[in-house]
Parts: sequence; structure tokens; C-alpha cells
Amino acid sequence: MRILLILILLPLQLIAQEETNSELFWNKLKTHCGKAFEGTIIAGGKEGDGFTGKKLVMHVRFCEENTVRIPFFLGEDKSRTWVFTMSPDKLIKLKHDHRHKDGTEDKITQYGGINPNMGLPNIQFFPADKYTADLISYASNNVWWVTIDETSFTYNLRRIGTDRLFSVKFDLTTEIETPTAPWGSAN
Repeated sequence: MRILLILILLPLQLIAQEETNSELFWNKLKTHCGKAFEGTIIAGGKEGDGFTGKKLVMHVRFCEENTVRIPFFLGEDKSRTWVFTMSPDKLIKLKHDHRHKDGTEDKITQYGGINPNMGLPNIQFFPADKYTADLISYASNNVWWVTIDETSFTYNLRRIGTDRLFSVKFDLTTEIETPTAPWGSAN
């Protein structure tokens, strides 16, 4: 009887110890903590958009157990930071922290969304949340998604019902010099 009980409970214990897809994604992201990478626009770039023609850099700058902050620099513009937060129920939230040079928050900041499920180990989706819809009405149908694998990280935006698509891809195989702090960050 004891052996039968062990044979029944052991597989259940192993299943309970498996990481969710969102945790696998999270852990893969955190392997890049402290590193910086250069990116290129792969969709949606156009002259005068503030992105095209600029050196695009992501820096996985700040990693704690439940928060990862990734400044996204556009040349000398250090106003943007992607903030990923892991909830107790293992869902990931993406927010966009926008700052002025003096460190104060921009009036359009902290928008984003939370993934509605565990996603996949290499991709997480973030449909716009209520805060975003209230802050930026035209962004209420935004969906952001982030992919990560051994060679690349992509940040993507699609505004559902429109032609709006933006994607930037970062080469994770070539680390670049760590940039200085983003606007509003002391470290």
C-alpha cells in the first residue's frame, strides 16, 4: 500500500513543482540582468516618428524577485522604461514609465496591461488595461507583446482595428556597453 501511495503522489509532486510558462519567460528575461543590447526597428518605423534613425538600446537594468525594469533609450532620449511585474498568481504586467529629464513623470505614463493567462515560455501578450483606456482613449485597443529566445528580444505593439504596428528587435548575442541611468533613476 505504501509503494502504491508513493507511486501516486510522486508524479503529483513533480507536476506541482513545474514552472508556469510565465515563470519560464520571467526567468529567461532575468538571465540578462545588468546587460544592454542594441536594437533595430523591424516594423512600423517611419521618418519623424522619434524612433527612426536613432540608436535604440535596451538595458535590463533593475531586477528584483517580482520586478524587472528595462530602460529603452532612443539616442539621447532616456525617458522610457518598460516595467515588468510578476503577480502572486504568476501573471506578468507590463507598464510604460515615461519621465522628463528632471525625473518627473510625463502626463502620459504608467500605461500598459497584464497578460490574461500564462502565455508561452517565449512570448507574453499584454492587452491594454482600464487605466490605459482611461488615460489614452485611442490606445484602449492596444496589444503589446514581448518575445524572448536565445538570440533576440522583441517589443511589439499592435493597435487592433488599425494599421498601427511597431516592432523593435534587440540582438541578445551581442552585449553592448552599459548606458548611464534613465531619466528619473538614481542608480
